Amino acid sequence: MINISEVIETNKMIEKENLDVRTITLGISLLDCTDSNLDAVCDKVYKKITSVAKDLVKTGKEIEKKYAIPIVNKRISVTPIALVGGASCKEPGDFVKIAKSLDRAAKEVGVNFIGGYSALVSKGMTAADELLIRSIPEALSVTDVVCSSINVGSTKTGINMDAVRLMGEIIKQTAEYTQDNDSLGCAKLVVFCNAPDDNPFMAGAFHGVTEADAVINVGVSGPGVVKTALESVRGESFEVLCETIKKTAFKITRVGQLVAKEASEKLGVPFGIIDLSLAPTPAIGDSVADILCEIGLEYAGAPGTTAALALLNDQVKKGGIMASSYVGGLSGAFIPVSEDQGMINAVEAGALSLEKLEAMTCVCSVGLDMIAVPGDTKATTISGIIADEMAIGMINQKTTAVRLIPAFGKKPGDNVEFGGLLGHAPVMPVNGFGCDDFVNRKGRIPAPVHSFKN
Repeated sequence: MINISEVIETNKMIEKENLDVRTITLGISLLDCTDSNLDAVCDKVYKKITSVAKDLVKTGKEIEKKYAIPIVNKRISVTPIALVGGASCKEPGDFVKIAKSLDRAAKEVGVNFIGGYSALVSKGMTAADELLIRSIPEALSVTDVVCSSINVGSTKTGINMDAVRLMGEIIKQTAEYTQDNDSLGCAKLVVFCNAPDDNPFMAGAFHGVTEADAVINVGVSGPGVVKTALESVRGESFEVLCETIKKTAFKITRVGQLVAKEASEKLGVPFGIIDLSLAPTPAIGDSVADILCEIGLEYAGAPGTTAALALLNDQVKKGGIMASSYVGGLSGAFIPVSEDQGMINAVEAGALSLEKLEAMTCVCSVGLDMIAVPGDTKATTISGIIADEMAIGMINQKTTAVRLIPAFGKKPGDNVEFGGLLGHAPVMPVNGFGCDDFVNRKGRIPAPVHSFKN
């Protein structure tokens, strides 16, 4: 039971510390929408989404009003579309038609984003997988709310380097297709290793094939709450620091659990997981980098940053799993650049480089996220960066991801502006030495020895 003091404390978190439920994400299986006729697939996809999700936004607003808890986004994730369109799509343009149906359905029900324009290719690509991947630049340029993700590696299967090489080219093409919008399409495209089936956060959300026909997943965020809590224990020991983070994460997760159960009951859809992720926004006071500074760093990127982030990530997870039996998704701390004003400040001060960010991804929840790089960065260089990040995920048995924006026509020191939740970002320099011969090898990097646990 939640007592009155907890209610007062939660209200303070919401009003003054930027606590919010970042998203209610309704996962919908589209496996029953497969058909050999493309028009039939598009029709089935539109009808199922608009039917199952018709009350999602209304329900979210009702819960907001009832509990005075801001629910920033209402989203949908669907079965990876490479599976849904496999029987009907014979060329990339066919998948683009499905993307347009997804976009139309999402706008009809009023959600912010729809994820699942995806393919799972960690060990190899089917013909449909490759067609979907090649359709991404056009699909993301002709839709507004569709998000795409490609899983190219896992601890169990290794890294599909053919897919990694292709994704370097696709990211470059997507940047060119959306160059009039500061290459915004790339902000809706993420490459994964060990992608989870139940992630409610965009752009990586998709409805995994292990999931039920429909499920409610909730993502909660509160970096401002954690920072405020840590202000009261400045100079204290690591034990006190860790306990403070853990207790705060517990309280934040309880808010998410309340919202998730309410949404599940109102929609008549099973509750899946709570994802407690300290996901920042461009708003002042809502920054993971500021938490790292509160722990004792001058800027994110200073010596000690990786250790501080590891501590933060671990304590967030420990607090979350005590608050809910169904913590899942990514859960921990995100370190996007464009969405975190503290990270932007660190880059502009020269404290944070792409290489340091890569080191930090060994201990954070995701990976290299929302990072703008020069528009003339080679496709093979992008593939090399992806390969490095996928290797971190594969070896460490964790989810890693890459969301790079090669900003068309921009160079280091320039800025890109996305607006809203996606924020803005300084263009970061990239190591100019080549990796062409490495990336252009065919095949896959084998799974590490510790993957064989049967």
